[in-house]
Amino acid sequence: MRRSMLLVAFAVSLIVSGSAQERDRAKISDKWKWNLIDLYPSDEAWMQAKEKFKAEYPKLGEFKGTLGSSGSQLLKCLDFGFSLYKEYNRLYLYTSLQSDQDTRDPKYLGLVQDMGQLGADLGAKGSFIEPEILAIDQAKVAAWLSQEKGLGVYKFYIDDILRRKPHTGTEAEEKIIADAALVSDAASNTYGIFTDADFPYPTATLSNGQSVKLDKAAYELYRAGSNRDDRRIVFKAFFEKLNEFRTTFGTMMYGEVKKNMFFAKAQKYNSALERSVNGANIPVQVYKSLVENANSNVNTLHRYLSLRKRLLAVDTLHYYDLYAPLLKSVDLTYQPEEATKLVLASLSPLGKGYVDVVNKALNERWLDWYPTTGKRSGAYSNGGAYDVHPYMLLNYNGKYNDVRTLTHELGHTMQSYLSNKAQPYPTAGYPTFTAEVASTFNEALLNDYMLKTVKDDNVRLSLLGSVLEGLKGTFFRQTQFAEFEMRIHELAEKGESLTGDKLNELYLEITRKYYGHAKGVCVVDDEIKAEWMFIPHFYYNFYVYQYATSFTASAALSEPVLAGNKDATKRYMEFISSGGSDYAINLLKKAGVDMTTSQPFEITMRKMNKVMDEMDKLLDKLKR
Repeated sequence: MRRSMLLVAFAVSLIVSGSAQERDRAKISDKWKWNLIDLYPSDEAWMQAKEKFKAEYPKLGEFKGTLGSSGSQLLKCLDFGFSLYKEYNRLYLYTSLQSDQDTRDPKYLGLVQDMGQLGADLGAKGSFIEPEILAIDQAKVAAWLSQEKGLGVYKFYIDDILRRKPHTGTEAEEKIIADAALVSDAASNTYGIFTDADFPYPTATLSNGQSVKLDKAAYELYRAGSNRDDRRIVFKAFFEKLNEFRTTFGTMMYGEVKKNMFFAKAQKYNSALERSVNGANIPVQVYKSLVENANSNVNTLHRYLSLRKRLLAVDTLHYYDLYAPLLKSVDLTYQPEEATKLVLASLSPLGKGYVDVVNKALNERWLDWYPTTGKRSGAYSNGGAYDVHPYMLLNYNGKYNDVRTLTHELGHTMQSYLSNKAQPYPTAGYPTFTAEVASTFNEALLNDYMLKTVKDDNVRLSLLGSVLEGLKGTFFRQTQFAEFEMRIHELAEKGESLTGDKLNELYLEITRKYYGHAKGVCVVDDEIKAEWMFIPHFYYNFYVYQYATSFTASAALSEPVLAGNKDATKRYMEFISSGGSDYAINLLKKAGVDMTTSQPFEITMRKMNKVMDEMDKLLDKLKR
């Protein structure tokens, strides 16, 4: 039974701004912290549930060798197996959320590691299931599906096993692959602990003489400052310190790539990329077409960069200027109460039922809002507890980007919540290819609401800039990352090693290509070669391209909803309630967008140019 099919504690992450406010978690009001009692009332209750689980899951092996005997026996095995994974996900989620509150805490870090080993053992115990199903005559399986009513919820799961037959090994081979899960997360876990807890982040002296320790949250805060000298100082100090550890980062990255290569070879795929996208039945060409389309339309990105240069009134645009506020006179800040009002109002096109659940999430402590010392950086939504509700981690700093992150993560939360309500557990977990559609769809609704309600030209210009930033960051930047990830795997698969210096060289080459360094569009300074060390998504096995593909899908889906098309709204709500009941490409096609065509990409480019057209007109009007 594949862990990937069962979505062990599925989480979606996004890097966001940090905060300079209170960092002591004990001093922050409980209303801004998630309430883990909904999972287990105490650590003791969790431990009791874990011990009960440990006594139960070995019984899965008792079904070995019996699945071909009858449809009822197959049903019993699948019911038991999926119930185990449902309970495991809940157990794992509790420890991971506790650990993310303070990554320095050895107690919960140890419990997360224990659960990882337990999950690997569970996967090994169920490794016989897929080979046995494949050994049953397909006509017999089809007859059982029609005769045994309870097997209906497993039809998609069984059909997918049959689809992947060429990549499924013998029982012994599948057990080895399952056992490999014990070490498969070594590189990503090491990276996470090193960067969140142990890395010696530098201290920089700003232009006013202030000394600041540039951990990840502080870097994200100060890189967006209005003082250009400070931005230059912060970028240089942060990335030069990362570069000092390029050998260590390179070794971790190479370990991750080799892990992906191992699983690709073990499961008889031509490449790690093919294995990754085949899990959701995505054609490899969808990935490659994304990279090709971004490269062939890089002039649109260069137009954005020229516009940013004009707004900042600088002679030469540098990479350290990319996060600066576009308009120094407009400082959009929002307290959490203000942010929630904006988000709720913006989501009204999706109906009262949708808004009511979002309101419930905001008021019943499904969120952990503020950055605190040792807390995991970034933001995510985790819907792994099927019988409870999703949880969201934020690092809220009060900027408009943080409001956008809030609605982004609520999109994930609603997709998890609605899928968990509408689907039986085996089909509730949605594929990662569709994971970012609901989140970026919510962002589109927020942007539309803000632009309809704001009349002040300067504020409107700032909001348009924010929309443009989202388009640039989610499409071009994530595709840039996707190209880097594809290229490093291609190099390794050709037998080339991946040292920190080699990764630096490749990352700088790709970044300078996208940002027009050679054409004088944007200067990508040498220290930017180390930026790849700052991106945790490179440890997510070809995840980042889905930010870009999902963004183009949500651009296509949101337009008719915002236009008041009730049928489009209904199709969208059905889509975010469909979980993993079909393949991602099919689910999106039913919702109204075909990801195997250029249509969503063309809509996205039109949208980006339309935003820039309006910004140019406003700038002319304001004589800037």
